[in-house]
Amino acid sequence: MRSEPTEAERHLWQLLRAKRLSGWKFRRQQPIGRYIVDFYCSSARLIVEADGSQHLDSVYDAERDAWLVAQGLTTLRFWNNDILNNPEGVLAGILAALEASRPASRRTGRTPLPNPSPARGEGLERSTHG
Repeated sequence: MRSEPTEAERHLWQLLRAKRLSGWKFRRQQPIGRYIVDFYCSSARLIVEADGSQHLDSVYDAERDAWLVAQGLTTLRFWNNDILNNPEGVLAGILAALEASRPASRRTGRTPLPNPSPARGEGLERSTHG
């Protein structure tokens, strides 16, 4: 684990920390298995990575991402340049992924009604053979 975050990581953390992104809670430098991810939202099972040029075509990152996907996690990767120069676009992408992780009932704010059991046999097809 690095002791000093990059400028892009510091900037992104200021935008994500303390539930600043629509109330979603993120943790920084979160261990998951044998890996440490930059930012993690456990309720959405979403990882956000700030990447520099060293991550371009990285075999290690591909293996790591495959393992994380196998654990049921989603990883979003953003280039440091995008984080620093287009933070609104980065946050919009993160928020879209967070919202997509919610069940449909929570996205609309309405809880679906359960299917009621039929009363007095209503809704049941009865056939009489005689």
